[in-house]
Amino acid sequence: MDELDRTIHEPARLRILTVLSGVDEADFNFLLNTLGLTKGNLSSHIDRLEKAGYVNVVKSFNGRIPHTDFSITEAGAEALEKYWEELDAIRGMKGMRDE
Repeated sequence: MDELDRTIHEPARLRILTVLSGVDEADFNFLLNTLGLTKGNLSSHIDRLEKAGYVNVVKSFNGRIPHTDFSITEAGAEALEKYWEELDAIRGMKGMRDE
């Protein structure tokens, strides 16, 4: 069994990736409202996920208003799937121990 991915294991980052895995893309305000994080907290977690190659960030302007969209990358989707598989393996080990 592999070590759990510490980048994903942090609860806020796990929630971000889980939300992004269910949509084509989400903007900053959608994630902010859906996850209940502060702006700074969301930004720092997104930065960490982007640096890991798990999230794609596209910044643009609507007129003079900045707009940022996020999407999960293929690497991010694969890492999230592997993370869930690792958790399932850990859960399976608990069931074996209880028998």
